[in-house]
Amino acid sequence: MTLDLFDTLDIVDDDVAAVVDAYMADPTSGPVSFGEGYRIDPAAAVASHPFANTLIGQPWASVELRRAAVRAAIMLAQPERM
Repeated sequence: MTLDLFDTLDIVDDDVAAVVDAYMADPTSGPVSFGEGYRIDPAAAVASHPFANTLIGQPWASVELRRAAVRAAIMLAQPERM
């Protein structure tokens, strides 16, 4: 899980923010490299996270709420080691 990588300092908050930024700029962009040799597909993370997947399509959801949902999905997803 991405969250576990914080314990080993393989990633920091800025790494996750960059993945969220990439998704918010283009939800279809595909896998994103981040941290110390990891890659994650933020669109797949959002699709597999029930709350984020539902929220992202809601017209009433603010940008801040969408970003928080995407971040939660990324934190709970399993990144790939490159």
